[in-house]
Amino acid sequence: MRYLSDIIDGLAFTELQGSADVEITAIAFDSRKVIPGSMFVAVKGTVVDGHDYIDQAIKNGAIAVICEDLPARTTGEVDFLMVADSAVALGIVAANFYDNPSQKLKLVGVTGTNGKTTIATLLYQLFRDLGYKCGLLSTVENQINGKVIPSTHTTPDPIEINKLLAEMVDSGCDYGFMEVSSHAISQKRIEHLVFAGGVFTNLTHDHLDYHKTFLRYLNAKKAFFDGLPKDAFALTNSDDKNGNVMLQNTAAHKKSYGLKTMADYKARILENQFSGLLLQIDGEEVWFKMVGTFNAYNLLGVYATAMLLEQDKAKVLTSLSKLTGAEGRFEYITAPNKVVGIVDYAHTPDAVQNVLSTIHDIRKGNEKVITVIGCGGDRDKTKRPIMAKTACEWSDKVILTSDNPRTEDPAQIIKEMEEGVDPAFKRHTVSIIDRHEAIKTACMLANPGDIILVAGKGHENYQEINGVKNHFDDMEELEAQFKDLI
Repeated sequence: MRYLSDIIDGLAFTELQGSADVEITAIAFDSRKVIPGSMFVAVKGTVVDGHDYIDQAIKNGAIAVICEDLPARTTGEVDFLMVADSAVALGIVAANFYDNPSQKLKLVGVTGTNGKTTIATLLYQLFRDLGYKCGLLSTVENQINGKVIPSTHTTPDPIEINKLLAEMVDSGCDYGFMEVSSHAISQKRIEHLVFAGGVFTNLTHDHLDYHKTFLRYLNAKKAFFDGLPKDAFALTNSDDKNGNVMLQNTAAHKKSYGLKTMADYKARILENQFSGLLLQIDGEEVWFKMVGTFNAYNLLGVYATAMLLEQDKAKVLTSLSKLTGAEGRFEYITAPNKVVGIVDYAHTPDAVQNVLSTIHDIRKGNEKVITVIGCGGDRDKTKRPIMAKTACEWSDKVILTSDNPRTEDPAQIIKEMEEGVDPAFKRHTVSIIDRHEAIKTACMLANPGDIILVAGKGHENYQEINGVKNHFDDMEELEAQFKDLI
């Protein structure tokens, strides 16, 4: 419980009706979560306008309301604060309510199209192995010193972020590592957070259903770096053509990492195989358990971040060599007949190409690559034909199937994917709506030594159909089918 005057510290408001001396028990931007004594923030969202629920919030016990447009009638029993942008206001009051926890630990944000989860997770694992208490906010799960808290979004809402950061502070955490999505940046979910550093992985085709153009998607990512304080670091992938764009207007210390171009932190791939990677990082040769060029970038990004956080080089490389990364990222198993099954979260054209090119690089001979792939419903439709095209170009056989169709017709999603299949690949491509049957078919088609990639869902243990999350785990499906491959 905090006084309203403390909660609105730093908030620019154009009008205040009421007293700032009332005590606030909670903050909510969903009227259904309002409890007696709450402050309700009316946010204009992409689908719902919180202003339409001010009356309901008051009925549920709200005693203070932040809004952009005052209701036609106000009551003296409720304080009203009028602001220019209620989404920005939500970030400020949420941070103040939880006593600005991001200022009490070193918070590092990771953004980009691919690699966010792996880098954030590796940083969390690394720093815990180095003896620090720390927290993680990621797509797969949130963690505070080993305590797992289920994750529903890549980046939570401002209230949840600050609540989790406050729990990290209360648990004695020195560091917090979090994924920062483009949606979160655009929707001001990271407003008023203080970052010790930001990491940029790469930028490729994704989320154009939301951002509409690639430039707006790029600018959303760039806004994160524009907002970093001057005592923070801004670390970017110099091999990505958009890397330097991220640094153009930042006040933070500019640093870079890369495999190909000039960079502050350099690495070279010496060996790349299913058992791992041999990298030369800043002159040191180290064997890592992770696989693929994309993971070489992830490992280098983590190493560079640790160096910028003034950690010991030898200890960092030793610890990193033991880590395996995030769940559902290039996880593989081998059947009794030597068929290899790989599960990966790849759900963008670039990520699919990264995984398949890695498989191509490390396979030993003429093993066939069979890819099972779908696209999520209610998401960017423009990438569907591109993902199918990419899968066909890098695979010997492709099975198009359902991912999380959500409210869309899975047959229509697959039809849109089929538009990207070149006529030359059509006889090597089959469409099977049922994901279980698609994986089963891939296993039946595989000969000893062949490689099956099941892409798109990775760590997810459900399939969302018309608002219902049904249990479905790609790795479980592969394991069940592999028992019969003798």
